[in-house]
Amino acid sequence: MLKIEGLSYTYPGGLQALKNIQFEVPPQEIFSIMGRSGSGKTTLLKCIVKFLKPDRGRIELHGQDIFQMDERRFRQSIGIVFQNLYLFPHLTVMENMTLAPMQVLKKSKREAEEEAMATLKRLGIEAIRQSYPSQISGGQAQRVAIARALILKPQYLLLDEPTSALDVETTDEFGRWLLDLKAETTFVIVTHDVPFAAKIATSGVLMAGGEIKARGSVQEIGQPG
Repeated sequence: MLKIEGLSYTYPGGLQALKNIQFEVPPQEIFSIMGRSGSGKTTLLKCIVKFLKPDRGRIELHGQDIFQMDERRFRQSIGIVFQNLYLFPHLTVMENMTLAPMQVLKKSKREAEEEAMATLKRLGIEAIRQSYPSQISGGQAQRVAIARALILKPQYLLLDEPTSALDVETTDEFGRWLLDLKAETTFVIVTHDVPFAAKIATSGVLMAGGEIKARGSVQEIGQPG
């Protein structure tokens, strides 16, 4: 269980980006954090993955404060895919996939490549394994970035605006793919794309001005007004 309790964060310039944020994300769900640009959702994401340390409050993973967890164990438990994807441009898809398993999990090159290939095949993109990021489409790059995170087998995977680079058809396909994977990894999706969230998310929260304005079913809280 991922649990956020009384979380607040203020940037050095004095802007309070988060105000008493509180919610839980049960396992094996797709949970959506929705809100317009500037609502605080990306700041919240950065706190959950420890890129920012909140002023007040607590983030727990299975009852343990994440800031007291062993760093390696934490990074294996929670993964993140940012909107910009951050694939290494000088590495092939396969090399992007195997870097973390070899460096973080200390797996052999052969073992890492076998697991990477299995993941790529499952996503239907094994044909691009020797391509560079500049040679593949936005939808393919999105899958590669998520596959790279999934190969570490995180319990929770956070996705920042995952549909921003996708067309309508690819977005629908991507949603079906996430639904197939939620039994293995719990997804937390940060998005302003309410129709997409309503199709796939079990539940979520709606943020505005650094606060949670509504929580529950995405179909209900995503409605205007």
